[in-house]
Amino acid sequence: MHYFAKMKGGAQSPPRVGISEILWSWVGSFCGISLVTLIHYRFLEPMDMLMVIGSFGASAVLIYGAIRSPLAQPRNLVGGHMLSAAVGVAAYQCFHHEMWLAAALAVSFAIALMHLTKTLHPPGGATALIAVIGGPKIHALGFGYVLLPTGLGAVLMMLVALLINNIPKSRKYPEFWV
Repeated sequence: MHYFAKMKGGAQSPPRVGISEILWSWVGSFCGISLVTLIHYRFLEPMDMLMVIGSFGASAVLIYGAIRSPLAQPRNLVGGHMLSAAVGVAAYQCFHHEMWLAAALAVSFAIALMHLTKTLHPPGGATALIAVIGGPKIHALGFGYVLLPTGLGAVLMMLVALLINNIPKSRKYPEFWV
């Protein structure tokens, strides 16, 4: 019975953020996602290269909308994505004949490795999964997926977060580096 009682919760919902926080989250997200998608569509896609992965959308929520979260800090953003990308590629290369197994191992090992390295970043789980289910274009990158699109994209989004999140006096990013 105690097991199910824990599922009721008990903590109060956090308060709503102010309009200024919403505006700055919007501006940061717009600028960060614009930068990586602009580079993707204008420069890399014509060369059949990638810069955008879906997990960057979730990263934008954290690094522009929840900037004080430990999960949104630069170490977590870049380290979490890159470690997860490497794990995902390895899982695909070893177990591509059993995609269900490759997918489950990629996400699970990515979570474990992010915990071990103090780089937990929830979108990293999606980055690992994308390495497995992403299709021929992603698979063709091999371990290059770790650097481009994953590493470079995360670094560019972090640079935008550093610039935009520190404009208003009420916001400070990052909370920590290492």
